[in-house]
Amino acid sequence: MIKTLYLRVVLTFSAVVVTSVLLAFPIAMFLYTDVITTEVETGLLKVGNQLVKMSKEFEPKDLESFLEESTNLTDSYALTLFDSDGNPTAFGMQNNHFMHVKPEEVKMVLEGQTLKKMNLDYGKFQDPAKVNVGLHLQVDGKQYALFVAPKFSEETRNQIRTSLVTVLIIVLLIGSFLILIASRYIVSPIKKLTLATNRLARGNFNVYVKVKRKDEIGLLAEGFNHMAGELKQLEQMRQDFVSNVSHEIQSPLTSIRGFSKALRQPDIQEEDRHRYLEIIERESERLSRLSENLLKLASLESEHHPFLPTTFDLDEQLRRVVVFYEPQWSDKQLELDLDLPKVKITADADQLNQVWMNLLGNAIKFTPPHGKIRIKLEVQTDRVHVLIQDNGIGIRKEDQDRIFDRFYKADQSRQRENGGNGLGLSIARKIIEVHKGMIEVRSEPGEGTLFVITLPTVAYPPKQHN
Repeated sequence: MIKTLYLRVVLTFSAVVVTSVLLAFPIAMFLYTDVITTEVETGLLKVGNQLVKMSKEFEPKDLESFLEESTNLTDSYALTLFDSDGNPTAFGMQNNHFMHVKPEEVKMVLEGQTLKKMNLDYGKFQDPAKVNVGLHLQVDGKQYALFVAPKFSEETRNQIRTSLVTVLIIVLLIGSFLILIASRYIVSPIKKLTLATNRLARGNFNVYVKVKRKDEIGLLAEGFNHMAGELKQLEQMRQDFVSNVSHEIQSPLTSIRGFSKALRQPDIQEEDRHRYLEIIERESERLSRLSENLLKLASLESEHHPFLPTTFDLDEQLRRVVVFYEPQWSDKQLELDLDLPKVKITADADQLNQVWMNLLGNAIKFTPPHGKIRIKLEVQTDRVHVLIQDNGIGIRKEDQDRIFDRFYKADQSRQRENGGNGLGLSIARKIIEVHKGMIEVRSEPGEGTLFVITLPTVAYPPKQHN
């Protein structure tokens, strides 16, 4: 069994070369048979016409001696002479061998016709008696039929066969050598890919295959490098996720543990005891929200999260969210500007409600007292745009591309004070994506932030993967 690609490629290419050579020769001979036949015919006619011409000019008394001498001058052709009675005489033939000429063919030539018999069989060097031309010859008032045929000795035939075999062997050897080189060129990047794949399987994501080719193997290497980069990024995200979760859990646990120990002190004041219990309660709620958000985000990303579309008034839903946050924005004396024309959409109301809660909650948190928040609906034929804008602290340009990442906090101190865990925007974006919508942010530090959410008026349930 062939176990290496290199050997498989070499054997395949070698088989292709051998097959091509074996097929090429008969095909070439088939294509060039007419050319060879024409050349042989021209040569035989030339020899025959010269003999006829010389016989007329010199009118030899002994025609047979004349023809015998002419064949002795060259070893390239043989002659057969038929008299008027059809009796043959061979010249230049071994063992007085006669050509294969039918009586009716002899009769045709004796009557003055020229006969051409060129039945070459695709490069086979046949008996010359089967390939000939016949010419009418008249000497001393007698009629003759002169047939001229090419003369191939057995030695000549063997030399031709040997030459052809030699050429085929040389072609095969050169082709095989070139195949060995070409196969290395083909297999080398695959070996690199195999080594890189083994390293990747062992957990080493810092792999890169250097292949400068632009063919299919080059595209494969490029795809592998892209995959390795994505896996490296995924591994980094996993490590960051574990680190962030550990950090988010450790901080409230530390507070709970510390204040729990403080509560055990016998001389603690009643006022301090209540304050410590409030802190423990707040940190416990923070842990609960973190756990709930993690479970919700995992459910959304698993694509098996329940999706329950209903038709409802989006403008009314937004008003209810504003009313829910009334204590917070009233406490900061914020101005809310609502531009909410009536619009119905078909979507998962509970999921979208969480999006508005998150975005409006963030706007209230990061808008200074006496600030302004604007909520606007823009309705199109099959889409609706929800704009939530504040004039708060804004978001830096370098942070805008990352605010939707899990646990990312553009302002660590403010997020800590407000109990944020950096998962709200990640959940909001995932919900919008489930609804086949889009969320984008536009912001300038110190000038406020605008979130633009685009939703289809009818959202279909996402496809479930088995």
